[in-house]
Amino acid sequence: MLYYTLCLLLIFRVINMINKVNFEDTKRRFSEYWAMENHDRPLISVKAPKDNAKVNFPKVPEKLQNRWLDTEYVIKASRAHMENTYFGGESFPMAWPNLGPDIFGAFYGADVDFSPDTSWAVHKEVDLTNLVFEEHGYYAKILEMTKSMLEDSKGDYLVGITDIHSGLDGIVSLVGPENLCYELYDNPDEVKMASFDMFEGYKKVMTELHTLITEYQAGSTNWMGVWHEGLWYPVSCDFCCMISQEMFDEFVLPELVEEIKFLDAALFHLDGPGALKHLDALLEIEELNGIQWVYGAGQPSASYWIDILKKIQDARKMIHVAVTPMELPVLLENLEPEGVMYELWVPSEYEADEIIKMALRSRRKKVY
Repeated sequence: MLYYTLCLLLIFRVINMINKVNFEDTKRRFSEYWAMENHDRPLISVKAPKDNAKVNFPKVPEKLQNRWLDTEYVIKASRAHMENTYFGGESFPMAWPNLGPDIFGAFYGADVDFSPDTSWAVHKEVDLTNLVFEEHGYYAKILEMTKSMLEDSKGDYLVGITDIHSGLDGIVSLVGPENLCYELYDNPDEVKMASFDMFEGYKKVMTELHTLITEYQAGSTNWMGVWHEGLWYPVSCDFCCMISQEMFDEFVLPELVEEIKFLDAALFHLDGPGALKHLDALLEIEELNGIQWVYGAGQPSASYWIDILKKIQDARKMIHVAVTPMELPVLLENLEPEGVMYELWVPSEYEADEIIKMALRSRRKKVY
């Protein structure tokens, strides 16, 4: 009887997430997405302002650093944002401790410079042959924030894993991109060793955060807003835009493949046209599930890159891409739905629901 009651309580909590109904159905659709068996339509993460929302946001701390590190403020601000958002399609309410994209380097001693919108690592001279993972400081803060969010969530929202960039991006956060370019030529073996040393830290962080999170909720998610029943994470190397295909094969692929094998599932975060030269090598990685294509600021939007997206799909890899409402019909017409997920923001709940209806109509039209 107790077990039955607990099950009912869990179900009740899940279906009553903030501005999201029937998350169990959303989880089912994500399982189909990972299996590339979502035949009726692509997954669509569409968000909009919540109709008639009147949620007061907490007072912003005067000290800039506290806007990032004050856990109570971050949780209240995250809740207010979710309560003001309509989660349509496969989107869902989610919060994660965000201290910026260089936080992994901070676990190895780098300091972090916070701005209103993002943060950067403060680069320094580092002995790449003697990297030390620091349990205190920023890593302890990420653990504390994650646990506080989990204790606050109570089924209202999911908690995601923080933003982690390992491999060469992790080294960049320590020494900076220019210095890493020199190191690739002057000390290539040290760079390779450092990359795999940081991979040990990556496994530690992922294992400990996933273990903590799954004490409170099933599966995993992160900044990309995708759910998986196991441990999944975006893998990446933004630094790859600065190196040749030969260097990518030598310095990036060996550690990257081990990252992918460690995870239950992975999408590669391919960021900008400068990274496209490495797409063929990525598509050849058997264990990689798919590609998140980020065309970048100042570049044409998703429909311009139909040939790239088709190439990914022809390689039997999944796709995650941000789109605009105007171009969605073009994408629905040219790409099959299996293993494809579109992400977009629209001005109203009505338009969010219409986007889903459009996707269903498009698939029926193609089939019949």
